[in-house]
Amino acid sequence: MEILPFLVWPFVASLILTGIHAYLGVHVVERGVIFVDLALAQIAALGATIAILAGMDPHGRAAYFLSLGFTFLGAAIFALARSRRGHIPQEAFIGIAYAVASAAAILAMSKATGETEHLKDMLVGNILAVSRGEVAKTAVLYGVVGLFHYIFRHKFLLISTNAAEAERQGLNVRLSFGFVVTSSVAIAGVLLVFCYLIVPSVGAMLFADRVGPRLAIGWTMGTLVSALGVYCSVSLDTPTGATIVCTFGAVLILMFLIHLLFFHGHKAHVLEGARAPESSREQMLQSRH
Repeated sequence: MEILPFLVWPFVASLILTGIHAYLGVHVVERGVIFVDLALAQIAALGATIAILAGMDPHGRAAYFLSLGFTFLGAAIFALARSRRGHIPQEAFIGIAYAVASAAAILAMSKATGETEHLKDMLVGNILAVSRGEVAKTAVLYGVVGLFHYIFRHKFLLISTNAAEAERQGLNVRLSFGFVVTSSVAIAGVLLVFCYLIVPSVGAMLFADRVGPRLAIGWTMGTLVSALGVYCSVSLDTPTGATIVCTFGAVLILMFLIHLLFFHGHKAHVLEGARAPESSREQMLQSRH
């Protein structure tokens, strides 16, 4: 019981991360651009690294807006690449951006003191050190983003389920996504942000097709994994972020095995998952006829 006060704010922070990321993850997975969030998170981490190298307070306002600027720049590059890529897959640009941003962050950290600690924080964060003030600010920001998405939920679902129509109407989800990723990376690191975004949504897709059930499963999974990961971290004396990432992987494997044993039969529903590219859809329709 003595460690309970020590875990309160990290656990609350993990619940906040679960709430917003499990929802945004549904959109990311549905759109089939799984690694765009990982690349944007790494770009945000690069901005934060540059801020540290420039002598800024890593938790200060200037560092946050510099990181946010890097994130918006990355999102703009991806949007431009998507509209002008021709026959080049967007995933190629995303992978290149992730690799270059990672290498640039390592180069920047090589010039800073305590580079090993910075590298670990960039990857898996230091959620155990999160303060009540950081949790409060994050909760307010994500609450505003969540309310915004709830009010315009039908339009945001259109973006994910019918990208062509959404683009025709000029709808865009990248702005709010950029705010969330930038704030989350400062708390949880790149890998943990990726897991909170993708793993709950993938786990939910194993058992549900509709958005509502997916969200319920994703939020439940994220909450349980957060609690289990924090508990294992303290019990085993291991880094909290990395422990939660590994816990996400273990729980997803367990869910997949359950799906195979009890739901993967002739009665199982078809997992639609991420939307196939238009060319693939046309080929599928032609093969059916």
